[in-house]
Amino acid sequence: MTEKGTRPSLTRTSGKSSTTTKSGSTSSATSRRMATGPTAESSHASSSSSRDTPPVPVSVQHSRPWVPFLMLALMVAGGLMIMLRYLVWTDSNILTILGLAFILGGLYTATKWR
Repeated sequence: MTEKGTRPSLTRTSGKSSTTTKSGSTSSATSRRMATGPTAESSHASSSSSRDTPPVPVSVQHSRPWVPFLMLALMVAGGLMIMLRYLVWTDSNILTILGLAFILGGLYTATKWR
């Protein structure tokens, strides 16, 4: 028994601790931790699913061959329209708006290229 105000002495153990329950049986802390923690079988079962993932169709994996050509054509046409507005037709902004629309169309087409 320890006196009031004094701390019990600390001793080093091998890492395994055992406790005695009211019924008198002893249980190891490591065995309790192993029993409540995930086991190798349950963690393996959770990582592999019983459902099968269907293969992705080829049409989704690859875009059509004309997509990059359309993308480049839209971007070049948009750039030319903006240049023509500043070099030839300086009184209207419609070519600038169309040029920007063509460039945005080219950027949208670029997002569809796989």
